[in-house]
Formats: sequence, C-alpha cells, structure tokens
Amino acid sequence: MIDAASRELRERVGALLNRERLTAGEIACFDTPRRLAVLVSGIPAGQPDVTEEVIGPSVNVGYKDGVPAPAAHGFAKKAGVAVSQLERVSTPKGECLAARVTRKGRSAAETLAEGLPKELSSIYWPKNMYWRKTNERFVRPVRWLVAMLDGETIPLEFDGIWAGKISRGHRMLSHGSVTIPRAGSAYVDALRAAKVLGRAEREQQIRKALDAATRTIAEARWREDKSLLDTVVNLTEFPSVILGGFDPQFLVLPEEVLVTVMRDHQKYFAVEDAGGKLLPHFLAVLNTDGDPQGLIRHGNERVLRARFSDARFFWETDQKRSLLERLDLLRHVTFQKDLGSYYEKTRRVQRLCSWLSEITKQSGIAVRAGVIHKAACLAKTDLTTELVKEFTELQGIVGGLYARAQELDSSLPEATRFAIADAIYDHYKPESTEDDVPRSIEGAVLSVGDKADTIAGMFALALVPSGSKDPFALRRQANGIVKVIDKYKLPFRLGVMMRDARAGYQGSAAEKKFVDDVAFDESVRVFFRERLEFYLKDVRGHGYDVVKAVLAADAEDVTDALARAEALKNVLHMPEFLAIGAACKRMRNILRQAEEKGIAPAATFEYLPGSAHEEKNLATYVEVNGPKVEALRKKKEYGDALMLLSTAREPVDAFFDKVMVMVEDERLRANRLALLRTLLKEFSTIADFSEIVTEGKA
Repeated sequence: MIDAASRELRERVGALLNRERLTAGEIACFDTPRRLAVLVSGIPAGQPDVTEEVIGPSVNVGYKDGVPAPAAHGFAKKAGVAVSQLERVSTPKGECLAARVTRKGRSAAETLAEGLPKELSSIYWPKNMYWRKTNERFVRPVRWLVAMLDGETIPLEFDGIWAGKISRGHRMLSHGSVTIPRAGSAYVDALRAAKVLGRAEREQQIRKALDAATRTIAEARWREDKSLLDTVVNLTEFPSVILGGFDPQFLVLPEEVLVTVMRDHQKYFAVEDAGGKLLPHFLAVLNTDGDPQGLIRHGNERVLRARFSDARFFWETDQKRSLLERLDLLRHVTFQKDLGSYYEKTRRVQRLCSWLSEITKQSGIAVRAGVIHKAACLAKTDLTTELVKEFTELQGIVGGLYARAQELDSSLPEATRFAIADAIYDHYKPESTEDDVPRSIEGAVLSVGDKADTIAGMFALALVPSGSKDPFALRRQANGIVKVIDKYKLPFRLGVMMRDARAGYQGSAAEKKFVDDVAFDESVRVFFRERLEFYLKDVRGHGYDVVKAVLAADAEDVTDALARAEALKNVLHMPEFLAIGAACKRMRNILRQAEEKGIAPAATFEYLPGSAHEEKNLATYVEVNGPKVEALRKKKEYGDALMLLSTAREPVDAFFDKVMVMVEDERLRANRLALLRTLLKEFSTIADFSEIVTEGKA
C-alpha cells in the first residue's frame, strides 16, 4: 500500500498548497514501512494579500434620495469599509453597490496546521481503521508526527498525536529517537545516519547486494523480478542480502512450483544459470545490516526446506488421481453462491468456446476446436488438487503441468496433449494489461470464453463494478478479453458474445435472480465500451478524440475498432479532415436544433426547383462516392475510405458558404436537413468526425 499512499499524499499536499496560494517548488517523497513523508521546497512565509470586489445591494435599495439607506450601511459594515468608499458597478442585474476588500493572507504555518490533518485523514487505504479519534481513520496507529517549516515546528495534530521535531530511526540498528534539525535535506541526512534510507537508495542497495551475493556462484545470476523487488524495497529501511541454498533433489519439481514458493511465500529471489535454468540457491533481503553468524540464513533454509517438502508431497499425492477423474469433484466446488458450481461453469464454458471456435474458423483463422473443448473440460479441475489448495496462485498453471505429466487419453498424440496442457496453463492470462496473452490461439479462445462466462453471470446478477469496488475483478477480466482479441485479431462482437454467454445459464436456478435482458445488454455495453476506451487510450496510446470518434461509430468489434483508430490517426494531420470534423459538428448541431424545434427532415433528398447549385453538387457527390466508401468499409480498407472521404471538403465548404439550411420554405428546409442527415450518416460509418478536436490545430 505504500507506493499508492505516497503518491496520493504528494498530490494532496500539492493541491493544498495551490488551493491556499502557497506556490511552492519541487515536492519529493520519502517513504518506508514506518513512515510517509513529503518534502516541499520554496514554500512562502505566508499567503499574499488579496483584494477582491464584493457586490452588494442594488443602488436603488442602497440609496434613498441620494442618501445611504440602512442596506448600504449594513453592507459597508459587513465589508469592513466606510460607506463613502462604496462604489457603483454595472452587473447583469443592473447597477449595484460594491466594495473593494483586502483580505490579509495567513501565515504558511497557520494554513498548513489547519489543512494537513484533513489531507492525512483523506488518504485512501484498501483497509483502514479508527485508532484514537473517531473522526480520523488510518491504516495503522500513528506513533509519531514530524511537521516543520525550515527549523520551526508546525503546530498541527493528527489522530491525537502532536507534531514535533522528533522522528525515529531503524527499529534495530539505531538508538530510538532522531532529532530533525531542519526541514529539507537535513531530514534525509538525519534519517540516513539512523540507518533509514530513501526508496531509491534502498533499491540501489538491494540490487548491488543481489549482484554481489550472486557473483559467489560461478556463471549464476539472480532472476529479475520487478514486482518482488518493489515489495522488498517497501519492506525494508536499511536492506542487506543473504545467499541461501536448498537440496538439489527438489529441482525435480516444476520450476513454477519452486519459484512460487520462494517468491510469493518467502519473498526470495530465485537464482538461475546463464541459460535460465533454476539453481539450488535463493537470495533473501533482510531489514538489517547483515547475518555475520549465518543464523538468519540457516533459519530461512530450514523454512524453505519444509515448504518444498510440502510441495513435493502434494505433487506426488495429486498424481494418484488424473484430471479427468477430478472433473466430477467440481460439483462440490462453488463458483459463486448464486451461480452454482465449477462443474456447471465448465459445461457453460465448453458450449461458449465451441461457438467461439466456429466463429474463429469461419473468419479464416486456423484453430483446433477439439483442443479447446478438451482444455475447457479440464481447465478448472486443478482447483480440487492439494497443490492448488496450498498454493492458490498456481491455479491454471498446475492444471497445465498435470495435463502435460499425465496420460489424459491413450489415443491422443503427444503434441495434442501438450497443446491442451498449454491452453489450460494459460487460460487465466492475461491477469493485467502488462501480462502476456496465452501462447496459442486455443488458449486465447479458452481465456476469452472463461472470462466472458464470469462477467455474464455477475452482470446478470447486477453485480456490476462501481467506483473503486470490483470484488470479482471484472474490469481486469474484461481488459484481458480486449487484449486477447486484439493480439489474435479474433472476430468476436462483444455484445453478441456476452448475450451468448448469458444464454449458457438458461434453465439454471440462478436465472430466477437475473436482471432482464434489456438491463443486462445495456450494462454490458457501457462496461465494455469503457474497457475498450481504456485500452485504446492507455494501452495503445490513441488520442481521446480519436477514441471517442471511433467508438461512436461502433464499439462492438475490438479488432475493427483498433483498425479504424489506426487509420484515423494516420490522416488527422491533413487539413481536409480538420475541416470535415468542424463541418460534422455543424451538421450535428443543425439537426439537433431542428429536432428540438420539432422540425423533421424529409424522408430522402430530392432535386427541387429551388435547390441551390452547391446543394445539388453535394447531393451528387454523396450519390457517387457514398457506395464507394461503403464498399471500402466492408473490405476494411479504412485508409482508402478515409482518403476518399477527404475529397468531400470542397463541396461541403461550398454548401455551407452559399446555402442557408433553416430557411422559411418548409419543403426546401426539410430537403436540406435530409441531405445533412444522409451526409452525416455516410461520414460516420468509420468514425464520428464531430468528436475530433479541431480547435488549436493547424
């Protein structure tokens, strides 16, 4: 929780300083497991004085026969000025009295003493509690508080603790309290002397120590693990590293099992040879300055030996029953209290994946439907194994390993069995937008089907994510669906897929608790549009206006939306498209205003006697080029389609320069509205150009 809280505290302090007109310089963080600190340079001594104009009553009320009335006297008293200093100003409500009031700025210490406690109590924690004061929550009880401006203490209080100049050093390597002489670099220096390092220093010290310890083994290296490194950095204040070993006989276990035990359960780094093969060693990060007698190393080796022995026992025990024999056990494993068992989920995913496989094949993508069907049947069976019960983070992985190790069916060729095993192994992927997608097309289809079934069931029960609450990780799973579809260019339309996933629940007991089809379709549509918008902007890096323009045309086909976004990005630099974007905004506004006034367009455009030359030219352009654009769109040749649309600039500009749409003649007006509607429809099949930001672009 430390990294997120540190970022939030920095942002909150910066916002407080800006809000209180205390313009400051650089804002830096200093955080460890025992402290969150913000160091700000260049804070002024106090707020600047502000002179502002305060509007009072109208002149007619404030003065009677040229003499100040009680209303004027009351306003002057409230503003703190003499009646003679009141001014007359013009306002939308008429001429009013006004007073120029100078508000004296408060000192920085006074302002911060009042504002900082509120910011501290507002930090978001996944879990927090009341400790001393019932109106202030925090993740842990506050033991001490330091708040200083230069060398002076800021008199603030939080959670019953008053701020001072006394901090504390390392829990074991220092001698209790540390006096901070001044805010700024002196704070960092004082803590460093007390064996407390900043985050960057700790990470550098850990990396150097890992390198040094690994160099004692010939041709070895420690396995880079950014997430684990972040964890141990945030678990230490003055780190060191020890090298330990384990019995090489444990290397017969799969590497995934060994690394999971070391990484997730013990926070150890794995050691490998130059080829990436695991070696019988580990690296542990300590929150102390070393282990001269080897006692800590010995204790860690003993604990790891016990954990590995457990893993080996579970592995050997699990092999006594094949994955096929475990399928029936899933009847007794609950998927979700209202959605039934994992056995029922398995059957639904099999049906859904069969449909997805057929769609994939019809689009010309080679896929082995039998591999997917068999993998879907066995994907969840590892939930009944002892190894997954002990190491839950290995679900899916264990299933893949067991499918590879066991003879699932004597008639299956080994290559097919391995393909099934790989699909099972990967079917939880990707677990984040940074995670890899499944290695095979079969694993990709199974991954999409499994996630779609989960999302469909939860949304049908109205268990929709809201705000920061997403207990079933549905956003993450939807992000995974979008990423897999993109990487493998799968031809799945999201709405259709989700309706088919919901259909898998027909006849189940859960169906009685489901929301109606219309509510389900709408909530799923909005949800996946948000996920696709996030993916296009934050993962693929498209501009927000490009994303909105593309999704306004169609947000159902992920692959198609990405292709349209790429094509649109490549032509946005052209002035023709900026002009078309502005014209589309104008068309949309005219049609909206007509609708608000109850003015309907004609059913179709006609060449009327009163039609202007420019109007006829534009209609002819649409008749000639509309079918060509549509043909290119159907062939997904979006670049060529957009280039053809760019030629519309001249007739569109001429129309708006010479033709008035909202004329008195009802028939002519309705006819021109019909032309604009047709033109806007033709332009919007690839993207809604009215969403393109044209202001400020050349």
